[in-house]
Amino acid sequence: MKEKSVGILGLGSYVPAKIMTNNEIEQMVDTSDEWIIERTGIRERRIAAANEATSDLATAAALRALTDANVKPEEIDLIIVATVTPDMSFPSVACLVQKNIGAMHAAAFDLTAVCSGFIYGLIVGTQFIRTGTYRKVLVIGAEALSKITDWTDRNTSIIFGDGAGAAVLGETAEGYGIVGVDLGADGTGGDLLKVPAGGSRLSTTAETIEQRLHFISMNGAEVFKFAVKVMGESATKALANAALTKKDIDCLVPHQANIRIIQSAAKRLGLPMDKVVVNVEKYGNTSAASVPIALDEAVQSGRIKNDDVVVLVGFGGGLTWGASVIKWKK
Repeated sequence: MKEKSVGILGLGSYVPAKIMTNNEIEQMVDTSDEWIIERTGIRERRIAAANEATSDLATAAALRALTDANVKPEEIDLIIVATVTPDMSFPSVACLVQKNIGAMHAAAFDLTAVCSGFIYGLIVGTQFIRTGTYRKVLVIGAEALSKITDWTDRNTSIIFGDGAGAAVLGETAEGYGIVGVDLGADGTGGDLLKVPAGGSRLSTTAETIEQRLHFISMNGAEVFKFAVKVMGESATKALANAALTKKDIDCLVPHQANIRIIQSAAKRLGLPMDKVVVNVEKYGNTSAASVPIALDEAVQSGRIKNDDVVVLVGFGGGLTWGASVIKWKK
C-alpha cells in the first residue's frame, strides 16, 4: 500500500499577555539590557500569569490551529503535547487539553524532548497518519518555563519565556507535507541541561528546595557548542532523507534559543538570514513552543508560501535534536 502524504492543515499559537523586558531583569540580577541583547538577541519574553498553566497556553494555541485548519475538535484522533512544564506529574497536559477543547474521540499523551519536543511530536504524529491508524492528529508544543526559572540565576533568568504553538496534521496532496526527517539523542550530555529535583531521583524535600534544585540548571558554554554543531547536521540529514540539499531550502525555522546559535546554523547551511525565521527577540527561548510559534508567525506574515521547502530544526536537553523538511501546501 502506498504511503500517505502527511502535512500541516492548520497552525495556531498563543503567548501570555505579560511582557518582561531586559530592563526588568536588570533589577533582579547583575546584568544589562545591552549584554543580554549582544549575547542572546533577546529583548523581552512573555510570562504566564500566576493562575495560567501550560494546559491553558496549549488550549488557546490548539483552538486557533483547529480554526485555521477548519477541523472540529471531535475530528481529532490523537493529541500529542510536547512539554517539560506539565501542570502536574499526571494527568498529562494532553488529557487536560482534550477535555478543554472537547476532543472526545482523541487519544492523548505528553512527550518529553525539551526544545526538540515539537519536532519529535510532529514526526510521531505523522507516522500514525501514514500507517492509516489515525486521520487527524493535533501536535502542540507548550511551556510555562517561567515557573521553573531561577530568577536569581543570571545565566538562565535572561533566556526563557512562556508560550504555545500547535499544528493539525492530516493527509495532504502527494509529494507535499513532511518529506524528510531526522531525530537523535545523546544521553551522555544529560547533565548539561536539566532540572535536578522533583522526580524519583531527588524527590521534593526541604533540602532540595533550599538548594534551589527545582529550577533549570544549564552549562551554557557546552550547550552552545553542541547546538551549533547539531543544528546544521540534523537539517542536512533530514534534507538527504527527502532527497534534497541545502540549496533547496526556501525557509529555515530554527529553535529560537539564541541569535548566535541561529546565525551559526544558517552559516553552516549556507543560508542568508533573510531565509531564516527569527523571533527570539520577542519571546526568548520557549523550548518546545519555539518552533511552532515561529512557524505560525512566518505563515501568517506570508513568508512561507505554497511549494516552499521549509526546514524545521531544533535541539534540547536530553540531549536531543531533530529536523523536519516540509514541502509546504495549505
